[in-house]
Amino acid sequence: MSGPHLHQLGSGDPRVIALLLHGGREHGEGPMPRYGLAYLRMVPFGRDLARIDGVAVFQLVNRLRGWNAPRLDPVVDARWALDEIRGRFPGVPVVVIGHSMGGRVAFRVADDPAVTAVCALAPWCESSDPVQQLAGRSVFVAHGTLDRVTDPRKTRDYARRAGEVTDRVDLRWVDGETHALLRKPRVWRDLVREFVTGQLAHSREG
Repeated sequence: MSGPHLHQLGSGDPRVIALLLHGGREHGEGPMPRYGLAYLRMVPFGRDLARIDGVAVFQLVNRLRGWNAPRLDPVVDARWALDEIRGRFPGVPVVVIGHSMGGRVAFRVADDPAVTAVCALAPWCESSDPVQQLAGRSVFVAHGTLDRVTDPRKTRDYARRAGEVTDRVDLRWVDGETHALLRKPRVWRDLVREFVTGQLAHSREG
């Protein structure tokens, strides 16, 4: 099994780093294609964010396709990526951005010392998922109202519970959108860009 892969775009002297995490399956032991559909879904976000001065983008390719409880393979991969990023850019705040399973992973790794913010798009949420690791983080969540793959009601419940540990939770609904994020791609990109630029402004104030 080959290791995870991390691709960088954008600023060589960043004030904020965006780590992009792709989706996946509940169970999947097969290798994740380096340019599979789940990965490619995140590419437009990376290209858009890389145009922002002061933002570096890292896009992760997981080793395997699945969540694979109890190992939680994509969580292991994301923690490896964060270690790599902290080694290259110590002290630079990281915004973790994930779609579907990647959103679930983003929530889980929010306790990394470099992570200051989490952005989850159509995330896969379960009632048993923890929230305490989000304390002190900025959390942005967006979900399409017509999503039939991940449940918007579970996202709403997770955001409510997250609000018990951090006062910086922003939940948005994208009307008429499905899980693939393809009906209103500009809306999704604008939402993510707005959130990341807000984190960039905050880093400059600091």
